[in-house]
Amino acid sequence: MLVIIGGLPGSGKTTISRALARRLGAVYVRVDTIEQAIRTSVDPSNDIGPAGYVVAYGIAEDNLALGRVVIADSVNPLRVTREAWLAVAARSGVIAAEVEVICSDKTEHRRRVETRKTDVEGLAKPTWQKVVERIYDDWGQRPIIVDTAARDLPEIVESLIVRLRAFPG
Repeated sequence: MLVIIGGLPGSGKTTISRALARRLGAVYVRVDTIEQAIRTSVDPSNDIGPAGYVVAYGIAEDNLALGRVVIADSVNPLRVTREAWLAVAARSGVIAAEVEVICSDKTEHRRRVETRKTDVEGLAKPTWQKVVERIYDDWGQRPIIVDTAARDLPEIVESLIVRLRAFPG
């Protein structure tokens, strides 16, 4: 299974992705980490474009071919990136589960964005203004929605595992 986790910065997707990967013994693929590694290996003035996502797709596909569950953690803001993740699952012959992480409490979401520290050396976290202005395509009816505003991490992860195990396919 490929679990595609996306959501705005500060929504809680990385926290959930890591906990879920730990709990399932899954491979964890984080686009932020890949993108920052690419940035540090090239001229910093160069725009890396979609390179981080493209590398992540390849890493995910390699691990799916080994029979591993993969948790893909990225903002995943555009329909095209989501479709590319679904294509990875299709090529690998595995189930794809899309999970959109939201924080419905805007005050809490803003607090998280403004107070969190980076855990990837050199990665600059976006400001609240950048989060609010980000282009973010609607996911439609496909994803499992996880709201981090009112539940704690263990409850969220357990609920998500139950939903993933019941996922069609």
